[in-house]
Amino acid sequence: MTSNDDLITTDTFLTGVWRENPVFVTLLGMCPVLAVSNSVLNALAMGVATTFVLICSGGLISLLRNLIPRAVRIACFITIIATFVTLVDYLIQAISLALYNALGAFIQLIVVNCIILGRAEAYASRHTPLNSMVNAAGVGMGFTLALLCLGAVRELLGNGSLLGMPVLGTAFQPWVIMLLPPGGFFVLGGWLLLFNWRKKLSGRNIVLVEGHHHGG
Repeated sequence: MTSNDDLITTDTFLTGVWRENPVFVTLLGMCPVLAVSNSVLNALAMGVATTFVLICSGGLISLLRNLIPRAVRIACFITIIATFVTLVDYLIQAISLALYNALGAFIQLIVVNCIILGRAEAYASRHTPLNSMVNAAGVGMGFTLALLCLGAVRELLGNGSLLGMPVLGTAFQPWVIMLLPPGGFFVLGGWLLLFNWRKKLSGRNIVLVEGHHHGG
């Protein structure tokens, strides 16, 4: 049998991935989304880095939530987040200097990413460490998926490749604009339209099903 705690944990995770997706639903963290999503590798690296900071900071803030005075909680949250961002910064620099240079200042700017501070204030400071980390993992996964959606389209159309490997052949004429900031806005707008259309379609199907049951 599935326990109630397991159901809560699963729902907590899926809420961050889908129902409250930080990019496609709540429209948070737009700066890194538009800036580093010009390739799949950059998008994946930023997504994984942000997820790591989300999970670690969420768990630690939840553990310390009863010890941190309310008057200085935001300053304490930022200090905790900055600690894990510094760790990620050094890790990426050690793993790949080229990737580190490609992501630029946006790794350090994870500190002020409103997704992370928002999770700390709205969730981690009010829930158990397990639920806080599961929620953070869901939000991080949702953020990473959104980045990959943008990164895949922009790299494919802007360079004819995926993960640096040619896909569309030599005859394809790259849409260079897709690798530039305006391309990020175009692709994000397209994904938002698709996401909202799918959401409205799901809502309409639920209404139709409920109406059928009531009619029957």
